[in-house]
Amino acid sequence: MPDASRPTVLDAGPDAIAVAAARLRAGGLVAVPTETVYGLAARADDDAAVAGIYRAKGRPSFNPLIVHVPDLAAARALAVFDERALRLAERFWPGALTLVLPLRPDAGLAGAVTAGLATVALRCPAHPVMRAVLMDAGLALAAPSANASGAISPTSARHVVASLGGRIDLILDAGECAAGIESTIVALRPEGGWQILRPGPVTGAQIAGVLGEEETRGGSGAIEAPGQLASHYAPGKPVRLDARRAEPGEFLIGFGDIGGDTNLSASGDLAEAAARLYAALHEGDASDRDSIAVAAIPGDGIGAAINDRLRRAAT
Repeated sequence: MPDASRPTVLDAGPDAIAVAAARLRAGGLVAVPTETVYGLAARADDDAAVAGIYRAKGRPSFNPLIVHVPDLAAARALAVFDERALRLAERFWPGALTLVLPLRPDAGLAGAVTAGLATVALRCPAHPVMRAVLMDAGLALAAPSANASGAISPTSARHVVASLGGRIDLILDAGECAAGIESTIVALRPEGGWQILRPGPVTGAQIAGVLGEEETRGGSGAIEAPGQLASHYAPGKPVRLDARRAEPGEFLIGFGDIGGDTNLSASGDLAEAAARLYAALHEGDASDRDSIAVAAIPGDGIGAAINDRLRRAAT
């Protein structure tokens, strides 16, 4: 008999994609790979389907969801794009950039997707499996990371199984995610200026290069997008940062010359470190050690996003 505590895992070929799309159209939940992390997808226009995401993840209802779309035309049906937003979409989509934009009154999204806000977070992903699912389903899909709320994000199908178990019934398996950390989220303010709400693979310098202006600092401090909770991406063990060596009972995640029990990148490559980050945290969490220590990571470029995730994991 099938194990009800474990979801069905299918290799992400054409037949499995068709099965996943049909399940999504019917209001089901499907874990789908993206180039960043695995997402837990549901149709974004259905209250019951979106409620299923919150139920499976145990996610706070005030935390909005990212809506994934196949192209710019689908995104413009949901949000108001000004000239700045169009420039960013043309430069970085498909890809790992999420835009927070004014919600169209006729968008038809479930209320829980935006958590009652007047804005919506939109992304056009680059991963071929997620793109195929979006096209086959013919729907915008709400898809936060496919893990229990606040826990380590999943970069493989086995991570999804370990975190969500029988709370979902289907996972498309396309191997490891390439980028390894969630998308950059940028808010474009109607009154002018822009702000990164969550660092990610697309850097502030890249965004500034497109928009021709530096990031506007400040903000209300309110939750506007996923990943802004103080404690997030967290293992079930204490995490100590900027470690040079392991203390007794610690699992050490190294970087560069600091070897550790596992290493994010022995060569000091930040892109490799980002891709390995969540897998290393999962490894430490599954170890027989009582806590996790992580070597210092440089803060330049994508290192800012890595350190953002580590600070939240350690909170």
